[in-house]
Amino acid sequence: MTDLITKLINEIGPGHMASTAYDTAWAARLGEVDWNLSSRALAWLAENQLPDGSWGAPAPMYYHDRVICTLAAMIALCYRGRREHDKLQIQKGKVALERIVGSATQGLLSDPNGATVGFEMIAPTLAAEAEKLGIIKHQGDRILGRLSKLRAKKLAYLKDNMINRQVTIAFSAEMAGTDGKHMLDIKNLQESNGSVGVSPSATAYFATYIKRGDAASLKYLRSVIKPDGGLPNVAPFDVFEIAWTLWNLSFIPGLRKNGKLQPHLDFLSRAWQPKRGVGFAAGYSVKDSDDTGLVYDTLLRFGIEKDLASVLIYEEKDHFRCFDLEANPSISANIHVLGALGQAGLDRRNSSVRKAVHFLYKAKGNHPFWLDKWHSSPYYATSHAIIACAGIANEMLEESVQWLLSTQNKNGSWGRYISTAEETAYAIQALWVWNEKVSRIPKARLNHGARWLKEHMNQPYPPLWIGKCLYSPHLVIRSAVISALALAG
Repeated sequence: MTDLITKLINEIGPGHMASTAYDTAWAARLGEVDWNLSSRALAWLAENQLPDGSWGAPAPMYYHDRVICTLAAMIALCYRGRREHDKLQIQKGKVALERIVGSATQGLLSDPNGATVGFEMIAPTLAAEAEKLGIIKHQGDRILGRLSKLRAKKLAYLKDNMINRQVTIAFSAEMAGTDGKHMLDIKNLQESNGSVGVSPSATAYFATYIKRGDAASLKYLRSVIKPDGGLPNVAPFDVFEIAWTLWNLSFIPGLRKNGKLQPHLDFLSRAWQPKRGVGFAAGYSVKDSDDTGLVYDTLLRFGIEKDLASVLIYEEKDHFRCFDLEANPSISANIHVLGALGQAGLDRRNSSVRKAVHFLYKAKGNHPFWLDKWHSSPYYATSHAIIACAGIANEMLEESVQWLLSTQNKNGSWGRYISTAEETAYAIQALWVWNEKVSRIPKARLNHGARWLKEHMNQPYPPLWIGKCLYSPHLVIRSAVISALALAG
């Protein structure tokens, strides 16, 4: 265990994430701008077409992810695919895409967490382009056609609101397509590292269609392309990786004294901006309550106190917002804000604590678990809620704890779609905290889960996190696995 922890701490950095088909497809369009980047991305797409002809996460089958990944990949192949092998893949992809789009109305509704980031704006843009290329039939009254009308209305609404690096929509700047360029504040859109919203796909769009061949954009893309030729959903995400990893490790008795953590704590401390907090990357202009709450909680666990005003600044009338101008609140953001308030020593006598608890009560409804828009599994939000609220709102959590126990598989694992090390780790962490703070959990349950986890901890982690597509932050997940094993042990 000591070796695993040391190796993990030494690997923490700008963020470890597998390539995604969506972002890689946008880079593949750069043929006339950067032939090398484009060719490497195109090769990745050729190697990562799924058996059914589509692109996206192999499992779970999340329709929003599969729709935009396959659309983006097929468009890139149509622009650049000239080899005989490419033509075969295009034909296979067309069949898969028509099947996906044909059942999208029902399929998209089947995703319990809702749309991926920016889907209602990005998907119509891609669908319109695919129609022109003859990849898919005219959408008309089908769901992607109806989304096109919704996108047009939003574009009209946004016409006087320029998109710059201070707003979250810059992360999905490619949704502007070729008809919405007027919305982009080009001079104030890029971050200091040359990216647009620290998003490879948005940056590739910018370098291809907005500021063609922009040197800063291409330098950024060359710095984040992976050895396999693919690009991740976001890069860097240093604050997110460090904070979530250290938060997971903080549960391990004695680890808070580990001197090797100090440089990472110093990084988080420097990234903090009074009365603003942090974003998921130190160089990202947009700040949010999800990262701010968890970073505050994490730093305080290691004896470093920041201004609580940076957390409270996100408070609204009946909840805590994650981002400015968000369409719907984030459950996990409210959970992590509550975790920060609890870590600061506040309890139900505090009005902000009561507000967050009341929001979570309402968000849970008649279910014994929570679902969040940033993660496809209820085990993530539910386990973090148990950890944050244990000792503060026990009555809200009792059925959730029983739900965790009742959904443990016979082999000891947990998983919404399939058994995963990630979800098993979350469940063990939550049950351990409940056992320590509130009420006894049968030790055999934790041991059974830990045995399965130990046997499967080195298998690939399925992408369960929700961005513009599904993705997997490797070290964050591994830190949860290591934490769970140490606690159960």
